[in-house]
Amino acid sequence: MLNNVRKSLTVFASALTLGATAALIAAPASAQEETFTWKVQSHWPGASSSYEDSLGRLKEQLEERSDGRLELQLFEAGSLFSAKETYNAVSRGILEMGTISPAYASNEMTLAGIASGLPFAFRNVWEAAYFHQVLGFEEMLREEAAEDGVYWATDKVYPTEMVVKEPVDSLEEFKSLKIRSSGALQKFLTEAGAAASYIPGGELYTALDSGIVDGAHWGAAQGAYSMGLYEIAKYHVQPALNIAGTDVIIVSQKAMDELPEDLQKLVKDVLKEQFWFRTNEYLYKERITLAKAIDEMGVEVTTLPPEVQDHLVQTAQSMWDEEGERSDKAAEALAMLKDYLGDLGYL
Repeated sequence: MLNNVRKSLTVFASALTLGATAALIAAPASAQEETFTWKVQSHWPGASSSYEDSLGRLKEQLEERSDGRLELQLFEAGSLFSAKETYNAVSRGILEMGTISPAYASNEMTLAGIASGLPFAFRNVWEAAYFHQVLGFEEMLREEAAEDGVYWATDKVYPTEMVVKEPVDSLEEFKSLKIRSSGALQKFLTEAGAAASYIPGGELYTALDSGIVDGAHWGAAQGAYSMGLYEIAKYHVQPALNIAGTDVIIVSQKAMDELPEDLQKLVKDVLKEQFWFRTNEYLYKERITLAKAIDEMGVEVTTLPPEVQDHLVQTAQSMWDEEGERSDKAAEALAMLKDYLGDLGYL
């Protein structure tokens, strides 16, 4: 009798062991262990500093912290879609993720003009960061993008500064400039009297070298240095045309919803961290890159004459109200911005 009991217990234990082993073997096929690969269309050419510093970092963080369960397949600017087509591709779920400038979504987002930076509004980067993350502008952008099935996350805020082939010493010289620009700044520079036109990043060096344009803005020092613009345009112009969230990471809400909850949280956490990390890193790299360009390439920092700055300020402020007229959301955001600038003593 005792032997029969022992035999039964042995068989039962063996069955448990086999069952547990089978469960372990089957575990990788479970939903929790499923892997996801997202196609990511960048608006940055591979030569742009932000392609690696922003998008490369995002890929590394998500893949490492998800233990490889979420992988990003990166595509340089224009590989799959043009910069202006990327928002719609993400909105429709054709792409899981992309990077854009808000200017490229101006037809879809009424807040895009304010997001891409009202000229001569902020004077310091921390002011723009506070406006986005503390006063609530980032949440306003996210709510509007959500209507298109897009999760919006500003990559960083930073200054946009021009480089030109010849220094600008008068308002007349400014108005003679042909400048590569985009979005609200393109409209601003045109209304201020310059000839501003949009040229994709991959064609910018050639356009500057051939004389199609006399100057350009591609971020500030890092963008100009990484794109080779200082080889042709030796004058770095200050003050900044604007300080804004000029680069944005957009995610298909459909793709987000297909992730397990823990990976959804991870994506959102990493994007939130990315804003603060890249904003501060960008400021640090701006300082050292500009110093390097001055030392190694003979770049000269020039300041626009007072008459030009006064003219630009007047032009800029007349444009702000036009952006506020695009929707009730835009009017609310502009009112919040003006109150904030008033508190800072700028209005």
